[in-house]
Order: sequence, then structure tokens, then C-alpha cells
Amino acid sequence: MTYLPRITDAELADLLRASGAVLIEGARAVGKTATAMQAAASRVLLDVDANARRMVGIDPSAVLAGDAPRLIDEWQLEPAIWNHVRRAVDERMERGQFILTGSAMPADDITRHTGAGRFTRMRMRPLSLCETGRSNGCMSFSGLLAGEVQRAPAAALPIAELAELVTVGGWPANIGNSPASARRLNRGYLEDIRRTDISRVSGKMRDPVRVGRLLRSLARNVATPVSLAKLAADIGDNGRQMQTDTVAAYLDALERLMVVENQPAWSPHLRSRATLRSTPVRHFVDPSLAVAALRTSPNALLADLRYFGFLFESMVIRDLRVYAQAVDAQVFHYREKDGLEVDAVVEAADGRWAAFEIKLGERWVEEGAANLRRLAKKLAETDHGRPAALAVILPSGYGYAGGREDVGVIPIGALGP
Repeated sequence: MTYLPRITDAELADLLRASGAVLIEGARAVGKTATAMQAAASRVLLDVDANARRMVGIDPSAVLAGDAPRLIDEWQLEPAIWNHVRRAVDERMERGQFILTGSAMPADDITRHTGAGRFTRMRMRPLSLCETGRSNGCMSFSGLLAGEVQRAPAAALPIAELAELVTVGGWPANIGNSPASARRLNRGYLEDIRRTDISRVSGKMRDPVRVGRLLRSLARNVATPVSLAKLAADIGDNGRQMQTDTVAAYLDALERLMVVENQPAWSPHLRSRATLRSTPVRHFVDPSLAVAALRTSPNALLADLRYFGFLFESMVIRDLRVYAQAVDAQVFHYREKDGLEVDAVVEAADGRWAAFEIKLGERWVEEGAANLRRLAKKLAETDHGRPAALAVILPSGYGYAGGREDVGVIPIGALGP
């Protein structure tokens, strides 16, 4: 299969120039190994090389020997390798020595030697629409955050095509597959998580039936700040509610597998008395997993546009995360108890920020624009100051944002890094 260039390629090259080792993290099947192989000069694949795994306990230096950067794939299968890599980086005193990849975050005690000054972490997610060629990328996210004027001719993603993109997802393995085959692969992915992956990463057996119920509940509540209590009530059976601490433990395992990625609340320092909600908005790392959990289809989504709107929002958040990471920014949500909500606030490390509402149709543009104006007004007299950009993100239409525009409009088929 031909390698599809990733936005993270440039980030990986930069990190290798800056640190002794780079740890690439992300859910299984997002393309970590393929990306790492583009930069690696040698490799060892611990998930398929049983002899190498045994050698870690006998002579780890033999596993680390090879041209740099050396790729150690699925390192968490032999977590003792972490400290040996750390020591090798110290001894060699050179940058760009190792690339480690992992599809599960190990327990904290495994990385108790944090690797500060030796390791840099890089997150990978499924492919964005720009990376798969479904967005022309003529509206630059980095340009928006820099306050630049952005314009785009009409870009159209018909609603039926959009429903198909949501169900297929941004998984590299689905490129070239039929939508029906992609949906089957996505359901199989969740089956592996339900039956084996979550117990492995937890270090204890988890009830596959309850895991399946939790995945379905998360799917029904995708792109919402659903509480642990509501999830617990949803998962219970025979009139018995699951304990919230048990739900939290299951969610922790899913987050360590990186298939669930919460969108944290933005907490600017306001001079008003607005009380902010801190509950995270819950997303799968790709909205196709929500579709797979509910075993639904594009046609069914078109018959339930309200739910489809949540999935579209989740897909946009996925893409915003990919683009934001490339410019050292993070994606938050904003919710006040008095009702003001903004779907996405992106804040860069240097304090620049932009805010976006995500709507499935033009009829809701003015509603989204009103929310963005209210937020900008609240922040105008704080240290955050004026936003770099305010825009409503839609499936289709003309694109304009930045400059003198009060609130712009961005078709998702025109947004890129």
C-alpha cells in the first residue's frame, strides 16, 4: 500500500532533531508504524518478533542496536525497554536515536523515569479530510490562528457523501475499501476492544457485555458532556445501575487505549460572574466508531439529522485536533451554566485563540454566529483579548474568515492545516 503523507510527518522530523527519542502514541490502526517507518533507518517490531521480545529480558542492547533513528514498534508489550532506551540516549548524547510507537498508554509506574530531556511525545489520530483528499485545504488553519484573511471558492460535501465519510472514518486501512467493508472492519475493531484490548490494558478482566453497553452509550451521547451518572444508568441491567467509579475505570481504560478522547473545558479568567461547566465533551477518536457501536448506516443517519449533526461535530473536532497539534495548540469546548455554548475553542501555547461553532446546515449559521459574538464580547476586556478568528464550520458553501469579518464561514471541505 502506498504511504499517504501525514501532517505529523513534519512534526516527527522536528522532534527527532530536538530530542534523543520520540514516542508516537495513538489508537491502534491510526498509522503510527507506517509514519515511523518513513523516518526510521532500522526497526524492530515487538508485536510480531517473539525472539526480540525475549531478547529484551536477556540482552536489551541487542534490541536497541541498529542504525538511528531505530524504530521500536509497540514498545509497551515489553515495557522494561523504556528505561534501556532512556539510558542509551544518555550514553550516546545524540539526538534522533529512537522512535517508539505504542497503541496503549502503560501504567504510570512503567514510565516512572519520565524521560524528561530524552523523550518527546507525539500524538497521532486518524486521517483528517485534508489528508484523505476530501478537503482541498485552501483555508489554512494556521493562517486563521495567525489572524490572516482566508477565502475559498464554494466547496461542497453533499450530505449523503458526508454521511458515508462519517461511517468509514479516517482509518488508513479503509482507504480503497468499499463503505460496507469499512463498516465491517470498524465493527471488528470495536469487538477486539470489547473482548480483549480493554482487559489487557486494565490488567484485569472486564465484562465484555458491559464494555459493549458503555461503547453504545458513548455512541448515543457522542459530542455531548454526558455525565458518569448518566452513563452508569444507561449501562445497568435488570434494574441495577453500575457504580460510577466502575464506569470511570472502564472509561480510563478506553482513554488509555486512545479510542476515546475527551474534549476538555476551556476556563478563561472572566471578570463576569459566569459559572463555567467543567464536564468534558466525550468523543471517540473517530466518529466512525460511534457509528460502528450502534451498527448503523449512512441511510439511517440521513433519517436522523439531529444525531447526524453530533457526528458531524465529532468529525470536525477530529480534524481540528489534527490541525491544531501542528501549530502547538489545543482544542477545548466552552459552556456556561447560563446557556452560552461554543463547540470548539482552539488556544495556542502563546495565548492566541480562535472559536468555532459547528453546524450541519446554513439555517443555523446565525445562531452559531451569535454565540461566537457573545463569547468574544466576554473575552474582549480580559488578558485573552480579541480572537484570531471566529467562524461557523459547515459541510458546504463559500469560505471567508479573518480580516474585518465579524464571524466567518468555513466549509469543512476547504479547511486544512
